[in-house]
Amino acid sequence: MGMYHNRPHVQDLRAMKKRGEKISMLYVSTHDEAAAAAAAGIHMLSIEGKVFDAAMREAAGDCFVQVGLPYGGWGSFQGRPLATAEDYLRAAFHYAALGGDAYYCSASYDIQKTLADNHIPVVGHIGLIPSYISWTGWRAVGKTADEAAALWRHTQMLERIGVFGAELEVVPDRIAKYLSENSAVLMLGMGAGKYADAQYLFTEDVCGYGVNHKPRHGKVYADLGPKMKALQDERIAAFRAFKADVDTGGYPGAEHTVPIRDDEFDAFLTSVQD
Repeated sequence: MGMYHNRPHVQDLRAMKKRGEKISMLYVSTHDEAAAAAAAGIHMLSIEGKVFDAAMREAAGDCFVQVGLPYGGWGSFQGRPLATAEDYLRAAFHYAALGGDAYYCSASYDIQKTLADNHIPVVGHIGLIPSYISWTGWRAVGKTADEAAALWRHTQMLERIGVFGAELEVVPDRIAKYLSENSAVLMLGMGAGKYADAQYLFTEDVCGYGVNHKPRHGKVYADLGPKMKALQDERIAAFRAFKADVDTGGYPGAEHTVPIRDDEFDAFLTSVQD
């Protein structure tokens, strides 16, 4: 893959953030989903490294692709878990050669910094971080002044070490607004309200289906080709509707947003402005 192409670069996404333009983002795991997102004009895709290859890059068209680097025991690269900064670096360069545009990495600050020091676009994670779930549980993060301040410190650290973007997951909308407006980090919001720089959803949620792997021992008893074509058309329509909703500010609404009490928000502002 050459570096000359029509899809956005990091600087283009940063310019969109600066101009306050809406950015749409989807998690995809199949070629059909990637192709539908490209046809619908979705800006950014999140694709796990284990399914990212040259064919997936081609299917993704002009979408900016964030490749997910497996975290510790959550996955492997070339048959082994990623443990050291060198492991992550090798994996990132491998996916870069296939045409990845940025790399999700939820490992330690020193590993993220090593990637950034090597001029690799890194996407971190703020808020509800699935790979750290043992420490937080499945819940919104940042609803108290102390937790919100911790998110702000984490954001500042990511920016300091050169991370360019971060998945901002399940935090109150006003905290997301503060983080987005006061940091150069591109905030990829998932359940983070309408003020995040991007709105990020999983394809299975947008399209109302679960994606299941078809095993080799499966046997086909019906020709679903025409139905799959109709499904793909509906998928593109769903993506277009989602993008239009993001473009007009219709999504997310109040019902998709995590609130924070006035006194906690005021206490947070006071604590970070001292």
